[in-house]
Amino acid sequence: MRISMIRLVVAALIALGIAAMPSASQAATGSVRLKIVKASFVVGVSGGRGVLRFGNRTYPLSIAGVSIGFSAGASEANLVGTVTNIRRASDVAGTYSAATSGGAIITGAKQILTLTNEKGAVLQLRGAQVGLEINFDLSGMAIGLR
Repeated sequence: MRISMIRLVVAALIALGIAAMPSASQAATGSVRLKIVKASFVVGVSGGRGVLRFGNRTYPLSIAGVSIGFSAGASEANLVGTVTNIRRASDVAGTYSAATSGGAIITGAKQILTLTNEKGAVLQLRGAQVGLEINFDLSGMAIGLR
């Protein structure tokens, strides 16, 4: 009887330990830092670079984008934030899109963005934009691992 009780307790502890371990299918969070430069007159072109910090590693990122709509000017944005709903670093790569409006005049307007790619990764970014730009456009941004 006593051995059966010990086996039951050991089995329960093992089951509890396995249930408490995060599985590979659970989504995780990473941090990102991006620098994006944009020039536009009706059609805008942007590019940049950044880094993803995920787990104990840092991954370099490349950024390319295009926008179309009412836009004119040039600007640079330095953004930081998080990427959620990813299982591995490659999940951050993909195409993000948004309808945007705003402006910056040299001083640095604050940007707050939430974007989602086709894999379900969600970027939540904040930071300053510096330059002279007005826009009301549809934008797309492709992020890749370098």
